[in-house]
Amino acid sequence: MPRIANRSRIGHNGGPPLDPPAHTPEWGKGGIGTYFAWKAASRAAWKKVAPEIALMRERRAAALGLTYEEYSLELFERGRFLQETDTVRIAEIKAARRSRRR
Repeated sequence: MPRIANRSRIGHNGGPPLDPPAHTPEWGKGGIGTYFAWKAASRAAWKKVAPEIALMRERRAAALGLTYEEYSLELFERGRFLQETDTVRIAEIKAARRSRRR
């Protein structure tokens, strides 16, 4: 009869650990820094905008082959609207989209 390897220590009944897993806070490991300030700023940036502005951004994003979120994020980060002449930056955004899906 083959012996089955027992990976538990002697006296262990194989049940769950008694200590709960270590809690990782929402801001990750390390100091809290400016986590809540960034979170509030992010919420404020993505708040509901006027319908006319949202439709304008959606049309411009679709014309460039981007999503509304990608187009708006580029506006928030760079402070300028993407144009048809920004082919290099648009290609970078699309390449990043492919790498995020993997």
